This record gives sequence, C-alpha cells and structure tokens, in this order.
Amino acid sequence: MTVRSDKARGNAGGNTRTGDAVVPDDSGVHAPDGGEGGTGADGGRPLGSRAPHFIRRSRPLHLSWQVAVFLVGLAVVVAGVIMLPLPGPGWVVIFLGMGIWATEFVWAQLALRWTRRKVAEAAQKAMDPRVRRRNITLTAIGLAVIAGIGGWYLWKYGITMPWKIDRS
Repeated sequence: MTVRSDKARGNAGGNTRTGDAVVPDDSGVHAPDGGEGGTGADGGRPLGSRAPHFIRRSRPLHLSWQVAVFLVGLAVVVAGVIMLPLPGPGWVVIFLGMGIWATEFVWAQLALRWTRRKVAEAAQKAMDPRVRRRNITLTAIGLAVIAGIGGWYLWKYGITMPWKIDRS
C-alpha cells in the first residue's frame, strides 16, 4: 500500500489525522479508515470505519458520525440488556447493537469476529456424535424428572393452583 501526502495529490481526501491519503497499490486492497486497519487473522473484511468517503474526509464530520453511531449502538445494546430478563430477543438485540458499533469501531469489529469464531466452534462441537448423544440423554433424564415431579404434584393435590392449596 502506498501512502502519499494530500499536498502531493492535490486534494483533501484520506486520513484526516495525519493528512496522508491512501492510494491502493497493485493488490487494489486498501483500508477504508485511511490505512489504520488490516484484515484479521480470519481474513475477513478490513478493520476500520465504514463511513462514506465524504464523511471520513472531514475530521469534524467524521467525529460527529462516530458519536452518532456510538449513541445509536448504545441505545440498541441497552434495549437488549433490558430485554434479557424481560420477554424479547435480548441477545439478538445486543449483537445487533454490536453490529452497529462495528460499522465504525475496530474494537467492536474484533469483538464480533471473536464471537463468530466461538459460535462456529460451539456449533462444530455440538455436531460431534458423542456430544449429541450426551445432550439427548441429559434432556431425556431432565424431562423424566420433570414428568415425575408433575405426576407427584397431580397425585398429591390434583389440578389445584399452588396458591389455593389448603393445609388442613
């Protein structure tokens, strides 16, 4: 990747922090953040801002964009955290908020990559025949215990709600 000064290029584009512009080299690959990113170990998308070029070009506009993305992502994550004990798709909403943050912040991109890797590992592990057999056995035992407790309750009290039981 070749980095040249904006003055040499004759425009105001590129990295607003250093004044350098990113010019793709022969590979045609460049980081959308002005050269501060790179692909991760998993070879995914380059790290860095996904903001439109006209926003990245101006430092105050880019900073305002980052603040707005952070606040929107924060609102979504907080809504997800609130949904964890309440009815609603809490974890899905939290990961949606992380996805919003990942459009602008490298730390969120790295957190999402780590999460995707762990989910893929767990899915692969769950497909192991021994693990599946163990999970099915534990589920069957758990259902048998629940059925036994339910049967005992119906034998002892009939179809009576727990708050209406007479202790006579």
